Amino acid sequence: MENIYIIGHKKPDTDAICSAIAYAYFKDENFIAARCGEINAETRYVLEYFDVDPPIFISDGKGKKFILVDHNEFLQSVDNIDKAEILEVIDHHKINFSFFSPIFFHTEPVGSTATIIADRYINRMEKKIAGILLSSILSDTVILTSSTTTEKDKEIVKKLASLSGIEDINTFGMDMKRKKSSLKDLTASQIILSDFKDFNFGKGKVGIGQIEVVDFKESEDRREELIQELERLKDKNNYSLLLLMVTNIVERASKLFVVGDKSKAEEAFKKPVKNHSIYLDGTMSRKKDVVPFIERVFK
Repeated sequence: MENIYIIGHKKPDTDAICSAIAYAYFKDENFIAARCGEINAETRYVLEYFDVDPPIFISDGKGKKFILVDHNEFLQSVDNIDKAEILEVIDHHKINFSFFSPIFFHTEPVGSTATIIADRYINRMEKKIAGILLSSILSDTVILTSSTTTEKDKEIVKKLASLSGIEDINTFGMDMKRKKSSLKDLTASQIILSDFKDFNFGKGKVGIGQIEVVDFKESEDRREELIQELERLKDKNNYSLLLLMVTNIVERASKLFVVGDKSKAEEAFKKPVKNHSIYLDGTMSRKKDVVPFIERVFK
């Protein structure tokens, strides 16, 4: 039987990787977990902690069959996804999807794609799969503090924590986040693109990267370098607006580093851009706290 690949978005986060692994686990043997980007330090820690193999790497989707998880926009998917056959989508983001034939499309306004998968298969959960799904939810919801967190996420987390043997989700969650928060050994490009998404809005192309830190100091020390790299990427890829969202998970706030049409960012957040940045208290989620406001001003 022909292989069917279950794949998350480019620049994959823990949810994109672990949801693909978990969903493939619950399917038949010809369903294979895949990725179209490098695995970040947080996700690597999770896979090693629960002794789970990473998905295979796929660079081109042409002629293949896919189930998409944690995304539904072709711009964020594996290259040549428009030349592939899509059988199914499981996601928790805004819908921007069309396909030539009817497919199964499951979306819910929850904090993580892993929440949807765990809810469906909670009675078939073994320890390591429960562990990676738990990790995905804690990652996407910033340990249940993000504005995207729902009661369903909290309920599923309790069940998965019990099944996976994680007694203190806050300590485990912070251990995960610390693996991803150090910028010391990363280039400016790696920082910006480590968790990055493209958006084609009505009046322009926008790119938004996000990093999570426990202190703003490292990013402030490298401000000039990061702004220069943002400018280079903006010119190279013809972005109308390019943002780096530096999210402090302790302070529960974000700084946006902004290049391009700064007036759009000012209009979106009702604040001036000073020295290429805007401070946003309480802002943790790109999906809920940033993207809708940017999209609105580009219509």
